[in-house]
Amino acid sequence: MIRTDRAHLNVIAQTHPGMTGKNNEDRYAITSFQLSEEDATPVLFAVVADGIGGHRAGEVAAELAVDHISQFVAESDAHRPKKILERAIHEASEAIADHASSTDEKKGMGATCACVLVIGDKLHIATVGDSRIYLLREGRIQQLTTDHTWVQEAIEKNILTPQQAREHPNVHVIRRYLGSPDPPEVDFRLRLYDSEADALAEGNQGMQIRSNDTFLICSDGLTDLVWNDEIAEIIRAKPNLKAATQELIEIANQRGGHDNITIVLINVPRDLKLTVPRKINRRTLIIGGGIALLLVLAFASVLTVNLLRATVLATPTLTYTASPIPTATQTATPTISPTPTETSTVTPTPLEPTYTPWPTNTKRPVSTQTP
Repeated sequence: MIRTDRAHLNVIAQTHPGMTGKNNEDRYAITSFQLSEEDATPVLFAVVADGIGGHRAGEVAAELAVDHISQFVAESDAHRPKKILERAIHEASEAIADHASSTDEKKGMGATCACVLVIGDKLHIATVGDSRIYLLREGRIQQLTTDHTWVQEAIEKNILTPQQAREHPNVHVIRRYLGSPDPPEVDFRLRLYDSEADALAEGNQGMQIRSNDTFLICSDGLTDLVWNDEIAEIIRAKPNLKAATQELIEIANQRGGHDNITIVLINVPRDLKLTVPRKINRRTLIIGGGIALLLVLAFASVLTVNLLRATVLATPTLTYTASPIPTATQTATPTISPTPTETSTVTPTPLEPTYTPWPTNTKRPVSTQTP
């Protein structure tokens, strides 16, 4: 893919260390592309990682996660999104595990990740851990992802209610993370309704985004302290994404801010147009011209045969009888096969993509800390 300076979707991100004085172990990156020189379909990729481990190991793990995942996606062709995201996450996990084994201080470090890849108007997601992705659509908020935690498993087995899970001492015990000895199972479930079966949820990958959809990617420093309906109301009430992001972080900090808080908000513009022109290279033009020429010659050959056949059929035939006065009787006018009528298909003129004025790229993903 080719990096671009502007995203085709509205996007903003912010991170805050919280109120406990701990280092910010969250990292994020946002990058925009077009598919290729020949295909200007716009692409947006965003990732949030939450580090795990003491002695600054968590921030190292999160940095490695964001760097490796972003680089792998950038170097791909985006033709197989699920496979690309899975390999990117596995390579990042292996890099973290290798780094952790290099020193005693880094042993046990890891990171969660939540990835959003929008190709044109198709959404793909992947997660490991408890960083989340939400969809706000037509006034409703839906958590698209499933947490990989001990309490989530307890909820699914009806051992705990969601309310009990919030206060449970195992609330932050994570079942999957990048940097584990074995590659983590990447979760591709995209759950549009809470009751959806896993197979159906995974089948939602590649779903079409809609005008005014808003996607939230965040670390658990937000969702531990701000309820889903509160998140939805704040995003709806604020005049823009920046104001909504600041308000969400402020509320989490007012309620204790016991963890790092990272938020990425992505909004689909109302007037988004995704029909983009495709450049035709010389080889394609030559092949296409050759095929067109062969079709013309074939059509001309068929037309010539039909005309010759019509000429033969049109020659009158004389019939004689035994009557005293010979008479010539001409047969009925022959039927001539009609000449095929050529039809043409008008191809709509593709429209240029509408780009929004949000810069998204830097030479390498960096995190921003607000003091």
